[in-house]
Amino acid sequence: MRCLIVEDDPRIAADLAAALTRAGFLPEQVADGDEAWFRGGTEDYDLVILDLGLPRLDGLTVLKRWRAEGRDMPVLILTARGSWTERVEGIDAGADDYLPKPFRMEELVARARALIRRASGRINPVQKLDRLVLDMNRQTASVDGRLLNLTPLEWRVLMCLAHAGARVVTPPELLEQLYGDDDAREANALEAVIARLRRKTGPGIIGTRRGFGYYLETAS
Repeated sequence: MRCLIVEDDPRIAADLAAALTRAGFLPEQVADGDEAWFRGGTEDYDLVILDLGLPRLDGLTVLKRWRAEGRDMPVLILTARGSWTERVEGIDAGADDYLPKPFRMEELVARARALIRRASGRINPVQKLDRLVLDMNRQTASVDGRLLNLTPLEWRVLMCLAHAGARVVTPPELLEQLYGDDDAREANALEAVIARLRRKTGPGIIGTRRGFGYYLETAS
């Protein structure tokens, strides 16, 4: 799950990136409003964490421009300004949630997961796909009641496939979700992850449509 962190305080941005990475997200960071507007308008993110007090272009202006352009990704506003009038202004501008500073990282992660579930139409954090069960809060997966011992990368692959439902996900799309803009993204690395996952899940879970990509057989 790709997440854009828009925060000009490097310490806070680093803490957010670390917490979201542990929670299974793939965070990317920008530190000013102009860059945030460009990235959010041209890239597909599952979630945006947006600070209001930004250099060059303030967060509310960025959010209003995204919504005017039809960008509908979930946006969680972070700001030191906590008055109720500013909260109302943020929600009116198109924010999906609002968390004033200071905050606990555990609460931010919980709200981020809730926004992802809401955006995908799933309120229950436990997703049952026939034999495969994914627990978003615990970040665990089981097949036929057997708990799988997954690495964070393997968990993200399952999450990407689960979000797609029965749709075939192409290798470039999966690589972008897993590695973002990292130059190290390679097709053979993805094939290795898929092979490890198949050994852990057993047959009948991850299908391949040759020449197209991968899909969850249990979502069909």
